[in-house]
Amino acid sequence: MTSLHISQGIFRLSDTRTLSLEQIEIETGQRWAFVGANGSGKSALARALSGELRLLSGHYHNAYTRIARLSFEQLQKLMTEEWQRNNTDLLSEGEDDTGRTTEQIIRQDVEDAVLCRQLAEQFGISALLGRRFKYLSTGETRKALLCQALMSRPDLLILDEPFDGLDVASRAQLSSLLTGLAGPEMSLVLVLNRFEDIPTAIDHVGILADCSLTCTGTRDALLSQALVAQLAHAENLAGLTLPAVEDPANRIALSRDQPLITLRQGVVSYQDRPILHHLDWEVLPGQHWQIVGPNGAGKSTLLSLVTGDHPQGYSNDLTLFGRRRGSGETIWDIKRHIGYVSSSLHLDYRVSASARSVILSGFFDSIGVYQSVSEKQQQLTRQWLLLLGLDSAADAPFHSLSWGQQRLALIARALVKHPALLILDEPLQGLDPLNRQLVRRWIDVLIAEGDTQLLFVSHHAEDAPQCITHRLTFIADGDMYRYQQHRLPSAR
Repeated sequence: MTSLHISQGIFRLSDTRTLSLEQIEIETGQRWAFVGANGSGKSALARALSGELRLLSGHYHNAYTRIARLSFEQLQKLMTEEWQRNNTDLLSEGEDDTGRTTEQIIRQDVEDAVLCRQLAEQFGISALLGRRFKYLSTGETRKALLCQALMSRPDLLILDEPFDGLDVASRAQLSSLLTGLAGPEMSLVLVLNRFEDIPTAIDHVGILADCSLTCTGTRDALLSQALVAQLAHAENLAGLTLPAVEDPANRIALSRDQPLITLRQGVVSYQDRPILHHLDWEVLPGQHWQIVGPNGAGKSTLLSLVTGDHPQGYSNDLTLFGRRRGSGETIWDIKRHIGYVSSSLHLDYRVSASARSVILSGFFDSIGVYQSVSEKQQQLTRQWLLLLGLDSAADAPFHSLSWGQQRLALIARALVKHPALLILDEPLQGLDPLNRQLVRRWIDVLIAEGDTQLLFVSHHAEDAPQCITHRLTFIADGDMYRYQQHRLPSAR
């Protein structure tokens, strides 16, 4: 029987860090899930299993011959390559878009058109095969890369956070598909942050802490231990406070009588394909909105209009912070009111930077820091690093942190100036249960203690903070979407 066996394994992560795996054996057809806190070594474990880490001591035997591993870092690298094909995010008139289609990405390593179409149909992305890969939503790119991995018919499939970025229906579909994938010809390993994402068909679970595999066992036994730890942590969040605003006297005051956002008959389209369809939407003072809908519905497109990043904002009847878009305001006039986190921002943060400078950049609405920093800004950043548990890694390269730690730093970047409008697009992707709980608490404290308003996108209903007052829902209607808006019953 094909198997992977590790005994007393010590793997090199850097000059000062190692991954310790005392005992693992993965046999053909088994379904494993590995769970742990951010920075615990989960992604390193995935690389160790696939043979990508150097073994310093111990025993490592791998009889699998066709190993496929998928991770956020691979997606980030691929998206960077696709955008660089034109060396610009916006094409000039008459310039051809040289980005590859979804089908070309899936068939990149294995040229089998029939299998490509079979997998696309299985994962519900047949309609996306002819579309440029770089224009897909986060959830759609994940499905496409999973199809790409399955083209080689792997005997060991390792998926690092496969459910992040997927809507409810897509998560249920993927969980069902993954359950059916493992069998006599393939073993499955999932690396997850959410205990609730572990499919019921998983046979074995391992828990990591401090770059060490602390225990393995059955799914039910280990999950019960994890839930006790979550409950104990929740009890310690009641008195949490946030670092102060930089200078309350210098905060930019917005009118409390005017909407923050007014969009009338909003329309956005790509290559004659409509994304937003005549959306009327207004965010009034004191409102906090949750925006929900399936992958590819246009939620992130709507947010990009609000942040000023979408070029079609000028062609819409859009008023932001009391100023009509295109009336002479600069993008910095818009961004100074906004704190922002999204998967696309995470992908875009490719500059060489430390964890400290990532948080500092939130004061300047930039990717990287290019101007002098005040002592007050340095002090507040130190407080945020301490709150994140990253004070010892403050000057470490941002990309040397785990993905979850990177996301925490980006969330602090959005919160650091206590913005008038906080825009969080799937902010909790990559975070373990305790850090998700912590971030939700941060948001509620920020809203309760100041004048910040919130736009929140998440495919996980349980992720929404308590402060949400209104919901905007994108509802599929044939090839388009209609919009439902309502005030939540609990809102006062």
